Amino acid sequence: MGGTSAERDVSLASGIRITEALRKQGHDVVAVDTVAGLLTADDEKRLLAGGVVKTAPPDSQSLIRMNAAMQGTLKALPQADVLFLALHGGQGEDGTLQALLDLTGVPYTGSGHLASALAMDKDLSKHLFRAAGVPTADWLMAPATVDEVRAALGFPVIVKPSKQGSTVGLSIVKAPEQLEPAIKAAFEHDDEVMIERFIAGRELTVGILGDAVLPVGEIISKNEIYDYEAKYTPGMATEEFPAKLSKAEAETVQRFAKQAFDALKLRGYARIDFRMATDGTFYCLEANTLPGMTQTSLIPQAAAAAGISFPELCDRIVQLALAKRGEGDR
Repeated sequence: MGGTSAERDVSLASGIRITEALRKQGHDVVAVDTVAGLLTADDEKRLLAGGVVKTAPPDSQSLIRMNAAMQGTLKALPQADVLFLALHGGQGEDGTLQALLDLTGVPYTGSGHLASALAMDKDLSKHLFRAAGVPTADWLMAPATVDEVRAALGFPVIVKPSKQGSTVGLSIVKAPEQLEPAIKAAFEHDDEVMIERFIAGRELTVGILGDAVLPVGEIISKNEIYDYEAKYTPGMATEEFPAKLSKAEAETVQRFAKQAFDALKLRGYARIDFRMATDGTFYCLEANTLPGMTQTSLIPQAAAAAGISFPELCDRIVQLALAKRGEGDR
């Protein structure tokens, strides 16, 4: 847990909940912050007390300092039967860590290094969605002029880092004069920036757990978009599981979610996000290979709607990781 991405705080909140849940299921668990190393009992109590996730992500300079301090931490990992990855964004979710862990032979939760990299890169993943027949909104990659954006996409558009999560660095651009500042802000978080047609409508999400597609959820945000503040501040958004959809609508978006999951060669579990336009068309936004597991996160709510408690959800994710190596209960 932890890590040095802009989603560090979210990762710590996810990780400590997972630690507690797996212990309830009878597992022996050691909690590791990839920056600070092994967490003490006092560290765990502090994280469990809450207040880890602020209304804005950590600033980039503090993350750079943490990254410099991280060297050597992973070398000191204790022996384990399985590694539960509660890292979000950055090298924890983009396939870098997964490639390193593949060399160790120790099973880990979630997708492999190639699938993780594909899902993190929103440009590549959208190409794969379309190839698999999953609709996704039109997009351009920066740099792009106002005239190019107006001709290809129209306004408003969404400007966002191509390889970030939790809407870090994301902006809605409603007027041409807002485009350049939004692109500049997104470039502070990534070396590639996407400009995507804004789809007005409902925000939906679909969780995948092994071969099971979980109930569709709808997010109703108090902010204009389901941004970082709305995601991680209790009371800033309402989540409905299952979403108020017709049976045909729910089955359609679930089918698209599984197609997206398979197109990116994901495994274990993931969350696929959609917009449902006012005409009923679904547009796939992105896939999250290590989705949040905080108190306000969506995968735990989707699992609960399917009758799966949070400790059971965490245990199933562990079993999926072990089964991949032929060691777990299939």
